[in-house]
Parts: sequence; C-alpha cells; structure tokens
Amino acid sequence: MSVREALRAPAAPVRLADLDPRATPLVADRASAEAEFAARAEELYPLQEKLFAERTRSVLLVLQGMDGSGKGGAIRHVAGQLNPNSLAVRSFKTPTEEELAHHFLWRIHPHVPGPGRIAMFDRSHYEDVLIVRVHGMVGPDELETRYEDIAAFEADLASQGTAIVKAFLHISREEQCERMVARLDQPKKHWKFNPGDLDERERWDEYVDAYETALGRCNPDSAPWYVIPSDRKWYRNWALQSLLLETLLDLDPRYPVRDDLEIPALRARLDC
Repeated sequence: MSVREALRAPAAPVRLADLDPRATPLVADRASAEAEFAARAEELYPLQEKLFAERTRSVLLVLQGMDGSGKGGAIRHVAGQLNPNSLAVRSFKTPTEEELAHHFLWRIHPHVPGPGRIAMFDRSHYEDVLIVRVHGMVGPDELETRYEDIAAFEADLASQGTAIVKAFLHISREEQCERMVARLDQPKKHWKFNPGDLDERERWDEYVDAYETALGRCNPDSAPWYVIPSDRKWYRNWALQSLLLETLLDLDPRYPVRDDLEIPALRARLDC
C-alpha cells in the first residue's frame, strides 16, 4: 500500500474521532522513519529539478491543522530538502482590509505554483470555510457557495497540470495542550504563544466539525485530502515527505529533449 492510499481521507461523512492521531501507518519505528526521511532527499532533489526543467506541470502542497499541529515545522523539514529556486512557501494569516474587499480566493491566486514549481501553503483558502464557519462570519448560503468555489478553483488548477496534495495534520486535544504548555514553559518558545489560541482551543469541537465538513466536501481524486497522524512529529515529517515524493514519482517528470542544439558547432565555439 502506498502512503497516499494509507492516508487518504475517507469518504464523507468524515469522523476524525475514528482516526488515531498517534498512529504510524507503514512505519516500523522512529529510527527507520528518520533514516528513510534523510535518505529520500537524494530522490526528491532530482525529481524537483526535472519538474522545473520540464516546466509543464507543478505541485501545490496545502497544509491545514489545529493550532500547534506543526504546519510550520513540517514545511521546514521537508522544504529543507528541496531547491529554493523553484520552491515557494506561503503562509496565509488573517486577511488584510484589501484582501477582505475582494473574493476570498483573490489573495490565493497570485501564489499558486507556475509551471515547473512547487508551492507549499501554511494554511490556505480553507481558512475561509474553517475559522469563518466557527465564528459565524458568514451564513450557511455563503458557506455553501465557498465550498463550491473551492472545488471549482482546485479543479481548474488540476486541469492546468497542477498536482494538488492537501494534508490535514491530525493531532489530539491532549497533544495540543502539551505543545501549548511547552511554549509557556520554555522562554525560547514564548514568541510562538498567542493567548488568542486558548480562545480557539475552547472551540475545539466546532473546529473538528468544520474540518470534517471541509474534508468531506472537498475531497475529489484530482485534489485529495490526506489525514496525517501528527501527535508524533517524526511521523508527521516522514508522511508529508512521502506524500510529496509519491506525487513527484507519479508525475514522472523528464528532462526536455533539445533538438535545436547543434552540439558539434557549439562545442567548437568553446575555447576550453
């Protein structure tokens, strides 16, 4: 079984309570996962280079998860194995006044990956059916329209050659608490702590409901959701890397054939 098969979000209705956030599918132990994670960098780099050389397709990696699920950490570990020249990492925070004046996808469009590139989103367009839903910022009819707009947006990207990988980093409420305590107990992590996160934590069940709906409503084969058990950070990193690697292997990018180069004449011009 591939990692994509093992972690693919189930068909609606999705019940996150049925998915163990401490599970480690397809991995024997931490040591073997970390060894494999390090070795796979040698596979990722040439595949990324071929994708960039080919310049016909692209990859969009979307990360969502509860506060403390490790979106930034997962991106940092996986992105660190890639060439930054054809990689873009974008974090979508609270919309600005200008962004709020436009359609919710307006701020997303400029950051989708161009041909040959890989983009990673730390939070994404899904915030507009998650926090917006939990806080009742829009009504049911507008939410319904947004699910439809997201589906159309992703279908359009896929039709243009973008492989979309959406990962939900699934942590338990207990693990989130431990990570928040660590941010308070360690001065070097104080910068990460936002008191407002405690207010959001009190809405845990509402966020679970919002995520279950989003995972169920926006999970076509062309833009699938994967649920990564993320209580164990080492497994989270391994799984995200595995999803990206399997996606690139499936794309099977190739170096372009240059029939326009007159090799003997060009070599003759060189003075070395």
